[in-house]
Amino acid sequence: MKILLLGGTVFLGRAIVDAALAQNHELTLFNRGKSNPELYPDVEQIHGDRDGGLDVLAGRQWDAVIDTCGYVPRHVRESATFLADKVDHYTFVSTISVYGDNNIVNMDESGPLATMADETTEQVTGETYGPLKVLCEHAAASAMSGRAAQIRAGLIVGPYDRSDRFTYWPVRVARGGEILAPGHPDDPTQFVDVRDLGSWIVKVAAEKLTGPFNATGPDYRLTMGELLHACQQEIGGEATFTWVNDAFLVQNGVGEFVEMPMWIVQEGNAGFSTVNCQRAISAGLTFRPLAETIRDTLAWANTRVDYGWPRTLKPEREAELLKAWHQLA
Repeated sequence: MKILLLGGTVFLGRAIVDAALAQNHELTLFNRGKSNPELYPDVEQIHGDRDGGLDVLAGRQWDAVIDTCGYVPRHVRESATFLADKVDHYTFVSTISVYGDNNIVNMDESGPLATMADETTEQVTGETYGPLKVLCEHAAASAMSGRAAQIRAGLIVGPYDRSDRFTYWPVRVARGGEILAPGHPDDPTQFVDVRDLGSWIVKVAAEKLTGPFNATGPDYRLTMGELLHACQQEIGGEATFTWVNDAFLVQNGVGEFVEMPMWIVQEGNAGFSTVNCQRAISAGLTFRPLAETIRDTLAWANTRVDYGWPRTLKPEREAELLKAWHQLA
């Protein structure tokens, strides 16, 4: 199969390339050539900007296109329209943030979608990210006359993840000592290894599947307590966990999900990490063992020399919070 990949080769794009090559597909990369340009020297690469620069793709045909970098509806609409007669199928990487109500448990693809008052905005913020992705989904499906799949990905983790949201935990457990664990150990959590998602996205394109798919995991209920225990089991060491409740973290201004990785206040967000992914699982999405994701993520993280962890909880901040928590006892 001939695949056109729109996007970079930093994280998910990289996993898609690796999966496509492993499955002997013929691949063309279209991006600006700024991220890891040294990768994949034997793969055809066409450099350009999707915002007004699609003409470099004229006169070509592919079996499928995979769009990993569509955040603005205008860009997706222009890309899908331009490629509609050049490809048979369009796979658009979306997000579970398209849903408008995080309090619905076991949300499937029929759940209510997020909206925003000004649909002309192209500024991507925490508030507009989900609604813009909704409009991007609609743009791709409309331009392709339904020949499109929308991959509503959850938290994507694993090697080369620069967000640090999952990576923080194996690294923190490896450092040992008393660890601030957020919320309650029975709080649910969901994520998908980038390599599992990348391989499945290639399968979606190859089989020309259509419609929306929630794509996160695992295929069982996983809690934060079980995740941290799995990190400790895989890594070893002398780490201990002190569970600190939502109210304390909020009172002390701890940032959700990023500063305190993978933590979100449960009140009003009961469905955030309980998304129903059965449609994707039935369509072939599989998950490697959690221990493998933990092990490989830590191994990659250890290659980042003198990394400053700019987004996540700093050790001194963690120590201050733990001290304040213990003083309440």
